[in-house]
Amino acid sequence: MTETKNNNGLKVLAGLLGVVLLGTIIYTVSLYQDKKKTTAALTDEKTKVVEDLNSLKSEYDKAILESNVTNEELVAARDNIAKYIDSVKTMKADISSLSRYRRQVSVLKAEREQLLKQVDSLKQSNTLIAMQRDSTYVELEKQTVFNDSLVVQNTQLADVVEKGSALNITTFTVDAVKEKNSGKLVSTSRASRTDKFKICFTVANNVIAQAGDREFYLEVLDPQGNVLGESYAKTNDSGASVTYSKGTNFYYENKTLDVCDYINKPSSEFQKGNYMVNVYDDGLKLLGTSKFSLK
Repeated sequence: MTETKNNNGLKVLAGLLGVVLLGTIIYTVSLYQDKKKTTAALTDEKTKVVEDLNSLKSEYDKAILESNVTNEELVAARDNIAKYIDSVKTMKADISSLSRYRRQVSVLKAEREQLLKQVDSLKQSNTLIAMQRDSTYVELEKQTVFNDSLVVQNTQLADVVEKGSALNITTFTVDAVKEKNSGKLVSTSRASRTDKFKICFTVANNVIAQAGDREFYLEVLDPQGNVLGESYAKTNDSGASVTYSKGTNFYYENKTLDVCDYINKPSSEFQKGNYMVNVYDDGLKLLGTSKFSLK
């Protein structure tokens, strides 16, 4: 009887232990499944955080490439995100760490929006500056063309003024003369009777010419082509030169002026033959030529 009771008690105890063991197994399996789900969820969340960070980094890379100037803030933000990506990849995923990085992603997105707005503003400013620069360049080109045109016009005007202000002669005569004892001069055509050449010319009026002392140059060539007189040399600004017999000075007041001067005979008599007389202005411009003969 007692043995039967003991057997029943063992059976009950075995049943209870079986129930406990089964519950433990079920609980352990449940814990394992929960941990597996939690690990998968954490891994998935970790992957999403890395993807978000990579997306942010790509946007920064694009913004840096499109920016016309080096933006240190963009580069620093991009490099900072790269560090976050490395940290997330190597970290042991847990809810606390992932929550912290998820919040950091939100902060980085807000920072990205602010920086991109600054970049857009800078790009607009650069575009405006470029437009203003191009506009200024066009205006400078126009001004340069205008200035060049003015230089040409001024040069042409200066040439016109220079030419217009040059003196000219309207009449030009050469006369071989003999001086009598009374001092009176009479014309002659004989070389033996000639004492000097009387050279006269009339300077035309010119209102734009410069008034003041002026000098013309008389060149007298004998029958052999030699220059009579002291034979002075004169060279102008362009390098042209003339050997002349005498310089004739007069004061010009922008009105018609008659000028006469004389070339005395050389130490010997004047030669027979053809003579030529040239008159040059102070710039060595030939104003007139006259030819005559002595018998």
